Amino acid sequence: MATPDSRYIIHEITPLSDKDCFYIADRRKSEFTYPLHSHSEFEINYIENAEGVRRIVGDSVEIIGKYDLTLIAGEDLEHVWEQHQCTSKHIREITIQFSKDLFFGNFIHKNQFDSIRKMLNSAQKGVNFPMETIMKIYPMLDTLSAEKSGFHAVIKLLTILYELSLCDNYRTLASTSFAHIDDNSDSRRVRKIHEYINNHYKEEIRLEDLAGIIGMTPVALSRFFKLRSGKTVSDYIIDIRLGHAARMLVGTTNSVAEICYDCGFNNLSNFNRIFKKRKGCSPKEFRESYRKTKMII
Repeated sequence: MATPDSRYIIHEITPLSDKDCFYIADRRKSEFTYPLHSHSEFEINYIENAEGVRRIVGDSVEIIGKYDLTLIAGEDLEHVWEQHQCTSKHIREITIQFSKDLFFGNFIHKNQFDSIRKMLNSAQKGVNFPMETIMKIYPMLDTLSAEKSGFHAVIKLLTILYELSLCDNYRTLASTSFAHIDDNSDSRRVRKIHEYINNHYKEEIRLEDLAGIIGMTPVALSRFFKLRSGKTVSDYIIDIRLGHAARMLVGTTNSVAEICYDCGFNNLSNFNRIFKKRKGCSPKEFRESYRKTKMII
């Protein structure tokens, strides 16, 4: 099996200095040209007047509207904003990068930072915020780069993060299996189900087997899992399989058919249909979209 070639993904060395809390760039531009990349710093990216741009975060591929606000905290989570169908010549992009060391020591684990900590955990998969949240923090975001006092700029950034963390309907973007992170759950039984599915996604997984692991009937498990996870067991299994499939499309030269069967799908046409429904493009188109945004360095 072919393995991912990291030469095709830029690992960005950001301008953030060890002596600074964050770096901000407030740009006016007419196009997006930077290729697919990742970096160890956390990043807030705000984009205005760029309808038609394609945002790729992990295995999430979406066309953005007039306003887009995304937080990325995954160290190896590939992402890019590419021109695609955007014709605007008056794009504004505000990029804020900060180290996880900003919350030094045990600071992030204090009760007052609980919502920020949970948001940053979610942002390992990338999170995208709705319009009402964007409008709420825009006045601070709009003036952050012009703040004269470094101390007050940091306080403003922390306030932005706090206000973002209060949003109760932000969306995670990449799948857990693509981003190589674990789904956190307060429920021991849900964690056991997650662990089993993650270890056996290539095989047939029966609801009866899952129910037996945690001592429930299949009907009780279905209700319990949906209540705790917000999705059905079958949807979770599909998400895990699709995440692994997307990672293989990006990182290997295996055929779509090989990837389909290696990730637990037993029907190629069904795999193509589900992939397009969930990702908005076919497996072949997804692979091509990644290749177009890669650069050899």
